[in-house]
Amino acid sequence: MTEELDKNSLPRHVAIIMDGNGRWAKARGLDRSEGHVEGVNTVRRITEIASELGIGYLTLYTFSTENWNRPQAEVDALMHLIVIAIERETPDLIKNNVRLQMIGDTSRMPREAYERLQQCIADTSHGTGLTLILAISYSSRWEIMEAARHFAADVEAGKRKPEDMNSEEVFKSYLTTADYPDPDLLIRTGGDHRVSNFLLWQIAYSEIYVTDTYWPDFSREDFIRALKDFKGRERRFGLTSEQLK
Repeated sequence: MTEELDKNSLPRHVAIIMDGNGRWAKARGLDRSEGHVEGVNTVRRITEIASELGIGYLTLYTFSTENWNRPQAEVDALMHLIVIAIERETPDLIKNNVRLQMIGDTSRMPREAYERLQQCIADTSHGTGLTLILAISYSSRWEIMEAARHFAADVEAGKRKPEDMNSEEVFKSYLTTADYPDPDLLIRTGGDHRVSNFLLWQIAYSEIYVTDTYWPDFSREDFIRALKDFKGRERRFGLTSEQLK
């Protein structure tokens, strides 16, 4: 299927809401944790195909701030699984020239989990291929409020003036994603048609692709299908079709 893709038409940045792990497990009479374990295998295969295709950035909605409200046992299991999975995959990330990054309110993470993930980030820091961004303890509303607070603090410290907030680029520089381009394509698995507090500023002009497939079942072929759908979109950014031509 990859032969049919025009590499020049691929999105530079793909963001994914990885939904359906729990429902996948429930449908099979399994504990929800089994769905999360299987979801890790999907992360590996989608990261691999994104890297192979030459996509620049892949952002995965790994753990939202709302997820902290889940049963403690599930939260603990998820945190443990995330760390173990990333540590296990780090050698392959290095081998495949993938650079790992993390965004979110990491102050809420268990200290050991945070430090171990930081080590993985350091170990892959020389990667120049795909940048894999994990959104952990992430909330877009939190991010936007943090950006506003940081700008206000700079104004109070005399580093900025209120009138300096005069462009989208200035505001973007205060976001956790300041170093990355906005997503061209947002994929959501599991069939729900909402963005769930994910990259609200950044996806203003992203193309959105929703599939009923649960994340553990999301295959390389499903990912390529989403990329082909993206290729057929006309991205007007507020202009008319005639203007684009």
